[in-house]
Amino acid sequence: MQQYGVEDLLRLAKRVHNTKRTYLLVDPLQGKHMPVSPSAALDMMGALGARVRAACPDTGLVIGFAETATAVGFAVAQAFGRDCVYVHTTRETLPRSEAAVEFLEEHSHATEQALASSRLDAWLARTDAVVFVDDEISTGRTLANFIRELDGRFPALRGKRRIAASIINRMAAEQEEALAGMGVECVCLLRLRQEDLTQAVVRFDIRGAEAPALPTRRAAFTLLEGLPALPDARRGVRVGGYDGACRAFAAAAIGEIDLTACVSALVLGTEECMYPAMCLGARLERERGLRVRTHSTTRSPIGLCGDAGYPITSGARLTSFYDTARATYLYDIAAYDLVVVVTDSAHIPESALQDLADALSNAGNARLCLARG
Repeated sequence: MQQYGVEDLLRLAKRVHNTKRTYLLVDPLQGKHMPVSPSAALDMMGALGARVRAACPDTGLVIGFAETATAVGFAVAQAFGRDCVYVHTTRETLPRSEAAVEFLEEHSHATEQALASSRLDAWLARTDAVVFVDDEISTGRTLANFIRELDGRFPALRGKRRIAASIINRMAAEQEEALAGMGVECVCLLRLRQEDLTQAVVRFDIRGAEAPALPTRRAAFTLLEGLPALPDARRGVRVGGYDGACRAFAAAAIGEIDLTACVSALVLGTEECMYPAMCLGARLERERGLRVRTHSTTRSPIGLCGDAGYPITSGARLTSFYDTARATYLYDIAAYDLVVVVTDSAHIPESALQDLADALSNAGNARLCLARG
């Protein structure tokens, strides 16, 4: 199994207007804030899945944390086979017909999270273990808040084995012991000592991302027609069905794109919709031989800085594909022969589409495609 170290998985950035924690751990392999080869991202996530499976071979339910761990969570779930159920938490509004468990992610820029729970009793009845997946666990407080809420409403969970899986674990010994007291075991790719990294980012003079300037010529999005629907992992999916749907979506999208004279491509996800973009990107990389990068828009307001060693050098503040009242961000924008935006937003606001087209056009991108599942 490939080993991953600090140099592979950790960069330090500075948050904008967040007094709870001024620094942010940025993973260059995660495909969220920084562009990365989709194959490299999926390999790293698969390594975490293999490690979790080795620690706990029989799991029928994996829960990922939004927004940054939605793809990581599914990659971990894949390690447990086609019948494993995967569901991720969300900051989006769930349908009124869907019951939900709500909890707080206290240090985040957006603290409210929810888990669709209408079928949770049935999922729990099928498994002896539940795996909770996040990209980083620093104190364990968010996970503890979540499990307390779940335990109060779903007594069946109390008798299950519980695994907290993360790319990075920075918990202090007493915090990990507190989780152990709740029956939670921890598995990670990289364990670091807990420390306040505020001083490590003080020297960076950052600026916030701004709305994109109006480009000299705005590239227009071409809508890829007739693509199959993507199941909603916010409400729970089986691994086999979701993976098959993402593969079919990727194949249909590629069939609609003219790849003539195309050498490089960006496949961009939107907020919580990350794995389908990675799946499409990996296929373009593997089958068509393109130089592909993937990342996604995010709610995280990260400071921009050009200093050596700082990971986020450029960015734009955009209207969210999911809510016109919400800002979302895209960082480290570069020029490619082709950009494919993959989204599961049911109704994309025109202002959001124009903002993204402006940001991509300003970086030198002329061919834009929209793949909506």
